Amino acid sequence: MKTLRFWIAAAFLCGSFAACSASQDAPVVLGDQQFDAYLPLLEGKRVALFSNQTGLAGEEHILDCLLARQVNVTAIFSPEHGFRGTADAGALVANDVDAKTGVPILSLYGSHGENRPSAEAMASFDVLVADIQDVGLRFYTYYITLCNLVDACGAYGKPMVLLDRPNPNGHYVDGPILDMSLRSGVGSLPIPVVHGLTLGELVKMAQGEGWLKEGNKADVTVIPCKNYTHHTQYSLPVAPSPNLPNMQSIYLYPALCPFEGTVVSLGRGTPKPFQQYGHPAMGSKYSYSFTPESVPGATNPPLKDQLCYGVDLSEMPWEEIWVKGLDLSYVVDAYTLLKEAGKADGFFRRFFDLLMGQTWVREMILSGASASEIKARWAPDVEAFKAQRKPYLLYAE
Repeated sequence: MKTLRFWIAAAFLCGSFAACSASQDAPVVLGDQQFDAYLPLLEGKRVALFSNQTGLAGEEHILDCLLARQVNVTAIFSPEHGFRGTADAGALVANDVDAKTGVPILSLYGSHGENRPSAEAMASFDVLVADIQDVGLRFYTYYITLCNLVDACGAYGKPMVLLDRPNPNGHYVDGPILDMSLRSGVGSLPIPVVHGLTLGELVKMAQGEGWLKEGNKADVTVIPCKNYTHHTQYSLPVAPSPNLPNMQSIYLYPALCPFEGTVVSLGRGTPKPFQQYGHPAMGSKYSYSFTPESVPGATNPPLKDQLCYGVDLSEMPWEEIWVKGLDLSYVVDAYTLLKEAGKADGFFRRFFDLLMGQTWVREMILSGASASEIKARWAPDVEAFKAQRKPYLLYAE
């Protein structure tokens, strides 16, 4: 049974989104659709583009839009999953050439170590245009690649034009702030798991707080979205990565991604990635089942070819997901069940601490703490971060 607190919170969230929609006569206009605002900055310049399959300016890809307007695009930088967004999570991506346009693709998720552009790559352009869809999570790697590019632009004196996009999880802030001793490829800034910022805001904050290697040296021009606030409900027109196929997965991503650091499957290798969780030893409580298989974008998923029993969240109402936010009750549930079955040894991997950004989250779960008790511990840090980020907001809260 839903509690009164749930329905009040749900009504508040729905009211916020409804009020925003009612007052918003015009649709959201993305940064990349505002050609008059940024084409003059590219005139006569060699341009590099940081983007992937999400870089749509309306119905056309930003690369095609730039070339059609006689912009001299000399290089494409691609993030995790590659320029077309089809590579597995964490898979190395090689340099390539875009088959349609012939523009060289330079991977920033390849085999060269720091996932930073080489000196040769930086010499190939005069100005960098960034247009990529993020989902607002500290462990989603696109922002890390973008920050590396900001660093590089600062070091080499190259300006950047950042074409901003809405954050589909931009309506709240939640989760522990990264302990920088746990900095990794899934967390590089001292921010909560759910930071609530667009990439434009996040880069402004990273530079303003001195978090980047080149400090404030990079000249970054942000082209903000129009008709957008942090409570605008924005559905992505293109899947941002292979295992976030729909908005259900994007909204559940904060709560289910921590399973990546455990022995439990979150549905990679099934039609419902990030919308379910399960394990072969959870059949004592759950009858729902699924079997991860090798599929494009998840060629070797956890618990591959094993029948898993667990929970299907694919039909959970969005309003309920929004209210729960980063809900660790799923991880607590799975750990408790496997512990009762005598199968909890090795439940947590080192990766769990990297995802959560703190060691005490795992320690509290092991000690028997509830999800609400864990959330109460990080709540003061969330409020402090919300105050810290205020000077960098481009959009109304």
